[in-house]
Amino acid sequence: MRLSLALLPSTWLGRRVVSRKLPSLREIGARIKKELGFYRQVLAHPGTPWFSRILLGAAIAYFLTPVDLIPDFIPVLGHLDDLIIVPGLIWLSFCFIPADVIQSCRLA
Repeated sequence: MRLSLALLPSTWLGRRVVSRKLPSLREIGARIKKELGFYRQVLAHPGTPWFSRILLGAAIAYFLTPVDLIPDFIPVLGHLDDLIIVPGLIWLSFCFIPADVIQSCRLA
């Protein structure tokens, strides 16, 4: 039986492995804090439509409150709803916000 070199890990072949560093919790927390500040600016901007304000406010409230539609103790669905509902509401709210409002809030 012949072993293909493609199946061996690259460290065995003497190649340099480029590892991607996972972000630390501090970096993730800083990113969330920055995004929440951006969302706050979008909510306060006078050019933001009222429908987008409601959707974005609902997304932030759902993210920050411990109340869920599907409880987290249900193995897969409990966390899956958080991963679908919050980004979905944010995406939907940003569909109705003009691009110049988003750009001015992102730069501020």
